[in-house]
Amino acid sequence: MDALGYHYIVEASGCNPSILGDPIRLRRILLTAAKIGKMEVRTTHFYKFSPKGVSGMIVVTGSHISIHTWPENQYAAIDVYICGTRSYPEKAIEYVLEALEATYAHITEIERGIKDNDVYTHAILTWDEVFEKDENPDKRT
Repeated sequence: MDALGYHYIVEASGCNPSILGDPIRLRRILLTAAKIGKMEVRTTHFYKFSPKGVSGMIVVTGSHISIHTWPENQYAAIDVYICGTRSYPEKAIEYVLEALEATYAHITEIERGIKDNDVYTHAILTWDEVFEKDENPDKRT
């Protein structure tokens, strides 16, 4: 059975709070992620909350990438939804997590729009990723 869309829900923990609070930097990160994921950007909108936190969305051909941040908790909620199979959402997510300096991510992939007879349903797959932070990023081996 083929899915019409793929929805990734990402809980990113241990992120760099200064990045999570910077809407300009987050916009740049998500735009780069869209490029890496071979997604065509249509429009963007980012909003900085007072005193902390950012919500942002990039509308791409086939759907969107969004982020909502809590810098005080080093946490970001990330959504990637894409229709079809011409893009690479997992590569985009990998880049975002690296750019946010996340130490952990819980990822859920929902295959949406699976036709079963005359109705549509979805299937869910979930996994965890643990990332090691380089304690000395300037040191070259």
